[in-house]
Amino acid sequence: MGKVVLASGNRGKLREFGEMLGPLGWEVVPQSQLGVTETDEPFETFLENALRKARNASLQTGLPALADDSGICVPALQGAPGVYSARFAARAGAGEGDEANNRHLLTCLQGLADRRAWYYCVLVWVAHAGDPCPLVAQGRWWGQVLEAPRGSGGFGYDPYFLIPSAGLTAAEMTAVQKNAESHRGQALRQLLQQLSGPNA
Repeated sequence: MGKVVLASGNRGKLREFGEMLGPLGWEVVPQSQLGVTETDEPFETFLENALRKARNASLQTGLPALADDSGICVPALQGAPGVYSARFAARAGAGEGDEANNRHLLTCLQGLADRRAWYYCVLVWVAHAGDPCPLVAQGRWWGQVLEAPRGSGGFGYDPYFLIPSAGLTAAEMTAVQKNAESHRGQALRQLLQQLSGPNA
């Protein structure tokens, strides 16, 4: 595949992509190592934000780019945090970072019986900044939000995200387990199928 710029600065995402793509021989370089200036994410959909990030990284590096936009969606909160998952607490003036985001999510869910949620991921691949045919893949991982954290792995909302079929939170899973089931793993496998197709 050669060198690919990953349009993300999220260390958790970088680690997971490295775990999944490294064994396939990909040379995935974080955009921060190539001096890429991050773009804003002004859109209300994961797809639009991922495409913007991919084109921005490719434009600044001249390399093919892979971009991820993902987050957690809660039906009882009309799909929030959604695209604002990383900035959920900050947008409400309730602090910044994973702990603040989780506290704010629990506050929003107080008194609500419906605690269903899903993680959602959109991956976009562009061969160059002006690619008219970007490849798009998506994954959805169903679960529910717990009232107390479990596990020390993962990142983001993982300690509160329970997968009922496994009886584990995303933070209790091993890296292999999580990558096999997660929204990001699902989307990446779809994307790899497209890249290995007859017209790739």
